[in-house]
Formats: sequence, structure tokens, C-alpha cells
Amino acid sequence: MHEFTPLDGALLVDKPRGPTSHDVVDAVRRRFGIKKVGHCGTLDPHATGLLVLVLGKGTKLAEKLTAEDKVYEGQIKFGETTDTYDADGRVVETKPVPPLTLDRLNEVAATFLGDQMQTPPMVSAVKKGGVPLYKLARKGLEVERPARLVHVYAFRFSDYIEPLGTFRLACTKGTYVRTIAHELGQKLGCGAHLYSLRRVASGRFNVADALPLEAVLKLSQPELEQRVIPFLKLLAALAPGA
Repeated sequence: MHEFTPLDGALLVDKPRGPTSHDVVDAVRRRFGIKKVGHCGTLDPHATGLLVLVLGKGTKLAEKLTAEDKVYEGQIKFGETTDTYDADGRVVETKPVPPLTLDRLNEVAATFLGDQMQTPPMVSAVKKGGVPLYKLARKGLEVERPARLVHVYAFRFSDYIEPLGTFRLACTKGTYVRTIAHELGQKLGCGAHLYSLRRVASGRFNVADALPLEAVLKLSQPELEQRVIPFLKLLAALAPGA
């Protein structure tokens, strides 16, 4: 019979803009002295929102939790292409934005629905020969990246005030939303990049149930234990048809 402690499970954190996903893991590990802490799906430093942390024996479920589908909300800026496909990058091309409407944006967004082969951007955590691509990109190198199969369930714009379009997107794990933003800009002929991004859901977990990182780090040990989703409850949630 497995013995579980109150800190064996998952913790839902609302990541702020700035720190990496690893920074969040490290901060929680150091603050509470927990040996094993991991996360289930990287969020870029400029992205905010739901980061599912696994603690203690909960790390055994990391792979299954990471495989869950994701939902994002954000904004795409049209007319500017960046080398990272997001707002953190260097603008490499500027073009005038054609007259765009919500209908036109949603018409083109619909072409991204379903299965597609997606090439990860150079500035990403994907590894080539054991080295993260972003480290190679920093040296000015560009290497061949194998495309991988992703699936977009929903991609729709709810607002457009030039040059920013506000969208919601549901997809499988490992989908690069900034690559979709970049490719959307190419299809429209004016270029675009991901201006802001927020993960609102991962599997059956929602950012509405997450605590901001700053608040997490102020919790006492008993308060943290109250926030942890127990291992067995996590396991039940991952069961088929749960």
C-alpha cells in the first residue's frame, strides 16, 4: 500500500509574466523545501496563466498531466514579424495591415483547425542533440527542426482593434501558439506575432482555480497542503471517462 503525504499531488499556479516555468518550480521548491517539484507543460516567460505543478509522488503523473489538451487566450499583433514569433523578439519585418474584419480573421483562423504538422520555432525549449534550440538561436544558429503533429480544436477571434486581434484557441499539448500567430500573419500577407498569451485551461484544470505565484509563496505549510490536489484524486481525474 502506497503511503502519501499531504504534499503528494498537484498545485495550480497562475504564472505571472516574466519568470520561466522552471523559475516557478524552483521558487516553490525552495520556499517549501520540497525535494521533487515539476511542471506539466512549459509556458514561455512572456506568457501568463495556468501552470500545473506536481509535488512529491505527484511527479509520477507528470507525463500524463502534460499530455492533456490546453486552452489559451491572447492577442496577435498584425503588421510586425519578429524573430521569435512573439513580442519578446526583434522585429524583422514591418508591413502595412490590410483592412481586416472579425469575419476575415475567423475565416483564415478556421484554416488552422484539425491536424497539422508544425515546425517548432528556433527560440523554443525543444532539444536538438541534447541542446535546447533557444541556446543555438542565441548563437545565431538556425538548424533543421522536425515537424510534429498537433491538433487545433478551436481558434476564434472575438475582437479586433487594429493592429490587435483577441483570440481563444484550444489545442493538443506541444502546440506553439506563436507559430500559429506567425503563420496567420503570413497567410494574411502582412506578418504578425503573438502579442500576449494566457493559458486558461489544461485538461480539466482551470486558471480560475489557480493561485497567483506571489500568493502561493506567502502560504504557510498547512495552507499549502490545503491547496494541493491529492495524488489519488489526480489519478481518478486522469482515468478514462472520468
